[in-house]
Amino acid sequence: MTALDKHPEKNLIRLQLSQNSVLKSLDAEAMAELERHLVISDLKKSEILLHQGDHQMEQYFVLDGILKRIVSSADAKEMILRFAIEKDIETSYAAWRLKTAAPYSIASVTKARVARMPLKKWAEFLDAHRPLKESFEFEVMRLMSEIMAHTITLHMLDAPGRVERFLRKYEDLFELLPKKELAAYLNLSPETLSRLKTKHKELFV
Repeated sequence: MTALDKHPEKNLIRLQLSQNSVLKSLDAEAMAELERHLVISDLKKSEILLHQGDHQMEQYFVLDGILKRIVSSADAKEMILRFAIEKDIETSYAAWRLKTAAPYSIASVTKARVARMPLKKWAEFLDAHRPLKESFEFEVMRLMSEIMAHTITLHMLDAPGRVERFLRKYEDLFELLPKKELAAYLNLSPETLSRLKTKHKELFV
């Protein structure tokens, strides 16, 4: 990990931060204040940032690559809850506020780069910037709502329905995600996903 102000690509990273879905409303002074708390991590594929059950938590701003949020059962079965790409955030803010352990893990799907800071510092920054806190907490609630909708989808829709819904909501992600990861997210075999993907392309040529 490298402090942002000492990173050789700090100018590019500052530009990427200014485009982040949560941070883009910050003025230059507030952004400079935030940057003092950020460190940059380059992640290998499948590297874990947060383990389910952890109590030490951080706030993440995705600069490059893809992250996933996953939950594991006692018998080691995994479910992917969501993906995060550049300009997105990833967080366990709700668990931190409730003083509970992280209810899921966060890992990289591809090689990725994130800016990160302790959630305690992030919460202090939010308290000093109330409009940002409101928009951030709204985003956390939106993500939780999306995850709930996805979980319902897995139970209510058949395989073609799940694929069609994903294409309607996340068309850009469809080509970015490794087939194995997307198949796991939709609770399909990679072969079934390939077949449905081909069928979809034939219908919309």
